[in-house]
Amino acid sequence: MKKLIFLLCCLAANISLFGQATPKYSTYYYQRATLFEQLPVSADDILFIGNSITDGGEWSELFNNPHVKNRGISGDTTEGVYDRLSVLLKGQPAQIFLLIGINNVPRGESANNITESIRNIVKKVKAESPHTELFVQSLLPVTPHYKMFEEHTSRWQMIPDINRAIRQMTQEEHVTYIDLFSHFADEQGQMKTEYTNDGLHLLGKGYLLWKTIITPYIKK
Repeated sequence: MKKLIFLLCCLAANISLFGQATPKYSTYYYQRATLFEQLPVSADDILFIGNSITDGGEWSELFNNPHVKNRGISGDTTEGVYDRLSVLLKGQPAQIFLLIGINNVPRGESANNITESIRNIVKKVKAESPHTELFVQSLLPVTPHYKMFEEHTSRWQMIPDINRAIRQMTQEEHVTYIDLFSHFADEQGQMKTEYTNDGLHLLGKGYLLWKTIITPYIKK
């Protein structure tokens, strides 16, 4: 009986331990975030921060500039960016191009909630790296055409509302807003199929368009 009680206590302790050790984010998030902790950031660097859409871009090659660095993590959310931001800001980068929020949409978050989370990121950049020039990019459109990533793409109609809220917030916070949405959207407000093959992520042609839109903002 004593052995049984002992075993049950050990089991309870292990369950408690594993419960406490449950990671907040995906394994990929920690793979990338811990790598970024080891990679240097300098005052000459331009960081692209975001989720899989940013993660998928070969930014240094697109701009032929070793100071342009990819700090995107597939699956990331506004909270995930906020939690890993301080490490990136230690180097006081020259510029940050932020695109985040679409992965908050399947969680049922409102446009205002998503925007306020982005505001928190903006305030953190201002506080910890005040000389960094911050560009907040609009969410890209999505399309249900391919019947993929339906938790995202079925909510395509709310993206303009999110972008309006983000634009208003950037005006209040005195940071630059970059409209990507209108360049990628069709007349309905969905992503043009020529730029995506799954309704959410970009094809090469999409990255080239993105580069064209933001090139005037890139520090020489």
